[in-house]
Amino acid sequence: MTGSAESAERRSGRLAALLIDVSAEAISASGGHAAGVYLRSRTPGLLRLAVLEGLPGPLFRPWWRVHSDRPFPVADSYRLGVEVALPNATETMRRYPQFAAALPFQFGSLSVPVAGSSKVFGVLTVLRPSTTDAMELMPVRERLGRLAEELGAALEKLDGQDPDTVTWDGGPLCVRPPASREPSGHVGRFRWDPATGEVVADAWLSGALGTPPEDAPLTAETFAAAVAPADAQRVLAVLREAAGGRPPALPLYVRAPHGAPRLVEVWGPRTDAPGPAVPAAVRGVVLDPGPGSVADAAADLLPEGVLCLDRLGHVVYANPHAARLLRRPRTELLGRTLWEGVPWLNQPTLEDHLRGALLSPDPVHFHVRRPSAHGRERPPHPFAGDWLALSVYPGADFLTCTVRLGHRVADAPSGPPEEQSASQSPGTPSLAPLYRPIVLAIALTEAVTARQVSAVVMRELLPAFGGNRLAIYLLQDRHLYLAWETGFPKGFLAPFEGVGMDERLPGVETLTSGRPLFFDSMQQLADAYPGVALDSREGARAFLPLIASGRPVGSCILGFDRPRSFSNEERTVLTALAGLIAHAMEKAQRYESEAALARGLQQALLPRRLSQHPLMETTGRYLPGTQGMEVGGDWYDVVAAGDGMALVIGDVQGHGVQSAATMGQLRSAVRAFALGDRSPDEVMSGTNHLLIDLDAGLFASCCYIRLDPETGLARAAVAGHPRPLLRGPDGRTQVLDLPGGVVLGVDPQAQYPVAELLVEPGAVLALYTDGLVERPGVDIDVGISALRVALARAGALGGRPEGRSLSAVADRLTAAARHMADRPDDIALLLATRRTMPLRPS
Repeated sequence: MTGSAESAERRSGRLAALLIDVSAEAISASGGHAAGVYLRSRTPGLLRLAVLEGLPGPLFRPWWRVHSDRPFPVADSYRLGVEVALPNATETMRRYPQFAAALPFQFGSLSVPVAGSSKVFGVLTVLRPSTTDAMELMPVRERLGRLAEELGAALEKLDGQDPDTVTWDGGPLCVRPPASREPSGHVGRFRWDPATGEVVADAWLSGALGTPPEDAPLTAETFAAAVAPADAQRVLAVLREAAGGRPPALPLYVRAPHGAPRLVEVWGPRTDAPGPAVPAAVRGVVLDPGPGSVADAAADLLPEGVLCLDRLGHVVYANPHAARLLRRPRTELLGRTLWEGVPWLNQPTLEDHLRGALLSPDPVHFHVRRPSAHGRERPPHPFAGDWLALSVYPGADFLTCTVRLGHRVADAPSGPPEEQSASQSPGTPSLAPLYRPIVLAIALTEAVTARQVSAVVMRELLPAFGGNRLAIYLLQDRHLYLAWETGFPKGFLAPFEGVGMDERLPGVETLTSGRPLFFDSMQQLADAYPGVALDSREGARAFLPLIASGRPVGSCILGFDRPRSFSNEERTVLTALAGLIAHAMEKAQRYESEAALARGLQQALLPRRLSQHPLMETTGRYLPGTQGMEVGGDWYDVVAAGDGMALVIGDVQGHGVQSAATMGQLRSAVRAFALGDRSPDEVMSGTNHLLIDLDAGLFASCCYIRLDPETGLARAAVAGHPRPLLRGPDGRTQVLDLPGGVVLGVDPQAQYPVAELLVEPGAVLALYTDGLVERPGVDIDVGISALRVALARAGALGGRPEGRSLSAVADRLTAAARHMADRPDDIALLLATRRTMPLRPS
């Protein structure tokens, strides 16, 4: 491997070590349950969880990936560059209902952006105990802010060496958290560097291995032999695998020299690159749980089953009675996660209860149904001991779980076990918890276009049920047209575009009949619809009718890559979700019709071309918002006024047809006043009275500048609008300190003072609306300062080689806004400059 590749691998190892150390410090500093770091991925707009410390990764898989435009705390912290502090579940539900519905437990959270001097790398997030007083979080917020700042500085150094290093595209490193108290046994930490061959252990571990801290460091071979003489080769193999980029998913249970059980856990940077990997540094812990302790001996004698799980879900203790009740040997339980040691426990109810115990202070009690001893799903009698009662008691470092026979079937979930476990065989993804419909419903309320509705369904519904294909068809003139697809082979759905309602196809018949169609296998689908084209030989399909208030809207197709059964509960939930999707689609269609009308109205009202003058150059830009109605009341104009030119920019409150129509009326009024060569204060006063007389219930801001192109003298009036910028020929840029009056449409007696200024040849005057400089959670002055810097850097105008055209400057100033996926407001920009001599006709 080349030296550059080796250097990159070492930087990747340093990145993982940095994130693990900061997560551990964040838990200690906040008294939290868990911490993690999200980093940018190579997919634009997608954050990935790089490190998760203190929680089992598989139980939190839905949160491994977060899109930066989602209404989640981590996404807002990254996108807006602000800290998001949620002291308790009530505040979380108020501000982030989707997030609260997905994790409906009593906990608080803190998310802090991790940034360098010029970019945001990710987010440091902590889950901690709930508190009623947000002021209690202030010291914690300060400490986490310092940690995030230090991490940002360290990541900036790595980014300077290789920008691709500070990204994450795999699953998270799941790490055991630092102990909040001294355990019954002891924990020692170590680090092995394959480059030097040395193992460095902390003071306790060095002493436990018979090597005082001041002695020479151990080699990997002597370390493995000292940790577990009988299992030295297994320890050594795990170290080498981890150094090669393949750290084990589970801790290694071995025997210490005195015969007691000992746990060894290692982690390091994971790599999926083909070929040999450059050995990287490995970190790890050695845990002695206290062999032969009085507590363990006493628990072994208890008449009920007792399990002890660490914060990653691994079974670190199980008494004999628990093993008998779970029908698993103790040797198959220890060192494995509970859902791996007992495969039939791999079900969504257990996952949800364990999440609650890991995040909340209260114990969790529930029932599970176990298979019979002979493998039969249904025992011969309802009281034959097929139900187990489990209780999970939270702790700072461990969860204690009791297991006993359940004798009250009424307390257990209803329904035959065949239905409960039909689609949940070991190794398959768990199905959606009951709160998934709530999450989808909340997300759909925020989607306003058909594409946004489809994206929500893809993001929330598919992962919840383990699907990998989605197609949504909408009904128009008794034909179905594809609105969204994902996962299907390229071009497969093309022949179905525009199919009529008399075709015998499952996507058509589910809508005409109003009944959902479920096919457990592709063979079932082929038998029901002979000759229908299939995109795969294996899999399952669900066809859902989209009907809103009795009106057909379209149909939804869900695809699964393996055969599966649909339980009664799943069929009911999917049918209900189809109704939610249909109502959201119907709302989106109404919205898009109104939006199209508003866009057409606005395009008709904005100037097709700006008035020209031989000694002036002007250019304008307009960008609609991407939220709500998308169109608003921003406008700009250039009007010939007497022997000068009037530059106008304005912003009518709100969005939609009414705002666009009001904007058109105001633009016409300002243009009429300007053509009459009125002074700036008279233009403002006249427009103010017009808006009040219209009684539209709206107000507007405006900036009006009358400029003499020959002398450069200008007179300006402002009504509650952001002040213009002026870039001089020498590159120095300033915010013009103009006096102003209140916004238009509020006070009929309002006065609008006039200020004078000089625009030199080659200078650039920039008028803009607040959508260009305002961001949620950030002071508008910060945005104005950034625009001022951008204008200063835009380059000189005129005949110099380095000069840029005014149009290029406008493109440069709006470039960032054009590429924003989340633009909450529309944007208008008007630039003007004086020429020293008129352009020659071409």
